[in-house]
Amino acid sequence: MNKPEKRILLSYPHMSGDELKYIEDAFRSNWIAPLGPHVDAFEKETAQYAGVKHALATSSGSAALHLALRLFGVEEGDTVFCSTLTFIASVAPAIYQKAVPVFIDSDEETWNMSPMALEKAFDDAKKANKMPKAVIVAELYGQPPKIDEICEICKSYNVPMLEDAAEALGTTYKGQKCGSFGDIGVFSYNGNKIITTSGGGMLLSDNEDYVKKARFWATQARDAAPWYEHTEIGYNYRMSNLLAAVGRGQMLHLEERIDQRRKVYARYKKAFRDIPGITLMPEAKDCRSIQWLTAITIDPSTQRSFMDVLNYLNANNVESRPVWKPMHLQPVFEGAKYFTHSDKSVSDRIFATGLCLPSASAMTEDEQEWVIKCVKEALAG
Repeated sequence: MNKPEKRILLSYPHMSGDELKYIEDAFRSNWIAPLGPHVDAFEKETAQYAGVKHALATSSGSAALHLALRLFGVEEGDTVFCSTLTFIASVAPAIYQKAVPVFIDSDEETWNMSPMALEKAFDDAKKANKMPKAVIVAELYGQPPKIDEICEICKSYNVPMLEDAAEALGTTYKGQKCGSFGDIGVFSYNGNKIITTSGGGMLLSDNEDYVKKARFWATQARDAAPWYEHTEIGYNYRMSNLLAAVGRGQMLHLEERIDQRRKVYARYKKAFRDIPGITLMPEAKDCRSIQWLTAITIDPSTQRSFMDVLNYLNANNVESRPVWKPMHLQPVFEGAKYFTHSDKSVSDRIFATGLCLPSASAMTEDEQEWVIKCVKEALAG
């Protein structure tokens, strides 16, 4: 097997061609931007797919998260509990609102927010008489946390839960779609996601008032008047009709893309099952993960680090990436509170040993075999 001439990328857009009929319709109608019938249809179709009553298409997942925190009334000085093992976009909207993030460790079974660590954070907040205004739960690499337990904890303290399902569009937990568990859920359509609009997001909720208010803020908070009247500050956060057209074409193939990514995960699992020191991110109980990215950990007993493997893959025309550096370790959040279940940080261990492998739905089996071969060679040294 020879080194591929074309670099094998981590995750990239997978277009079907069906997007073109919607794009062409947008051109024929001259509904290019800012809004239009494809935006309305994309919102409706996504809400139906996710099993929620209302949806709002936004310019990015970050925009949807920001709107959600404002809907929850998060203001300067408020506390927001956040998953630590995630991308900074999950947390940055809290900073936009000048809130204070408090980070929650992962558990071993899901790599996502630990319910026990969350309970410890709430207990601390109760003693300090400063409860959080919201809990942001990120769903890492397409997999949910122990969502029932987390929802129950949030409800017991009467604190809204924001479900960051940016990486988990199509994932189900006990038959229910991710994005529908929180008081508000959010999807992302960035270019590397399971489906893409090149850039965009979606805010989802059963609360009609939330979505109406978010729609108002997302269109520069323009009041109902014959002129441009503003009694509140809003944002330019809406998705264009053209990008929504791309999204509608992508949605036609979502289940197919999920099946393809799950097959990628299954092939990695089979290939590495007898390799000492390699462990795949586990699939949570009662969950059908979309396996957006397949991540592995490399035990120190192998005498190889994730950077050794990453560098070997890179030299052989394969893109890989360390798992997210936990937010509590980021310089920008130095000194932030961080809660673990025990005296050992699960997210620190995952970061110190974890690597994401190419997982694109369009990746061929031959390309994946090359990746597997290179990983094994890197570990053999």
